[in-house]
Amino acid sequence: MALETFLTLVAFALVASGTPGPNTMMLFSSGVNFGFRSTVPHMVGIGFGFLALLLGVGFGLGALLTTFPALYLVLKVLGGSYLIYMAWRIATSNTLPEAKVGARPLTFIEAAAFQWVNPKAWVMLVTAMGIYTDPDHYAQTVMLILLAFAIALVPCVSGWAGFGSVLRSWLADPVRLKWFNITMAVLLVASLWPMLR
Repeated sequence: MALETFLTLVAFALVASGTPGPNTMMLFSSGVNFGFRSTVPHMVGIGFGFLALLLGVGFGLGALLTTFPALYLVLKVLGGSYLIYMAWRIATSNTLPEAKVGARPLTFIEAAAFQWVNPKAWVMLVTAMGIYTDPDHYAQTVMLILLAFAIALVPCVSGWAGFGSVLRSWLADPVRLKWFNITMAVLLVASLWPMLR
């Protein structure tokens, strides 16, 4: 892969990973509600889960979904159901977690597992594999795609969580926090739109 093409791939990975979607909305909300440090396991879980999914798609799962479209429908239903559940949890949270018993950010395992039912992640990766892999050097180009997304994920996940944590003190007001959480929940549900088309 030429350097030019790799730089284009990194730009694609940055845009795909950084634009609003389920992960970014949940990270932003977690940054507000739990702070940056408590959101770190969530961020690392996204990174590991997404990159594991990338290898899975690159080395066979993408072809499996193309061969059996019903599996993609199951993925959509599971992912959509989980997003609606997360939106409900966010919308009904009206105090910062110090004041709410049992409130906690996603764990490393939960965030990593979510990547496997995250419709945006699947679409991004199937698209990347379709555009950037070279049949003559397939394994090498899959690994370059992995590198590009690894480079892109760090600023994207930390940026969204960091931005949320910066707003944490401003949103300590219960009325502001309530409306923020409702807005985030609506945006999270709206992120389902691309998978319904």
